[in-house]
This record gives sequence, structure tokens and C-alpha cells, in this order.
Amino acid sequence: MAIELSDELIKLETKAWEEIQAKALTVDTAIEVQAAIVEHAKVTEQSRYDVEVEVKFRVRNPKGYEERERKRREATAKK
Repeated sequence: MAIELSDELIKLETKAWEEIQAKALTVDTAIEVQAAIVEHAKVTEQSRYDVEVEVKFRVRNPKGYEERERKRREATAKK
């Protein structure tokens, strides 16, 4: 099952990831991201852990995400 993510959640994680890379992550940003992850998981009835892992993967490893999705589409097309 694919994990659903909102554009806002991806935007928040992107901001946090940019701050992390600049060694400037603030507590406020970290709290905002975690609160958004928890709320999104609750509203969509998904695992908080799965949502967090997926959003970090998509933002921090976009090439890996695209490759995984390409393989998923190919596998679906073969069925």
C-alpha cells in the first residue's frame, strides 16, 4: 500500500532538510514537522512511522524515490 502524503507535509520536510544541511535546524521547524506528520497520519489513518519514513525518503532521496516508483509502475503494467 502506498503512503499518501500532502504537498504541505513535503514542503515542511523540505524546509527541515534544507536547515539540516545548513546545520541550522531550529527546534520550531522540527516541532512543526513532527506535529504535521502526527496530524497527517491521524487524519489519513496511516501509521505515523510509515508517514515519517516516506516523507523523509521522498525529500532526502528523490532519485531513489523516482526509481522505486518507476519499478512499481512497471510491475503494475505487467499484471
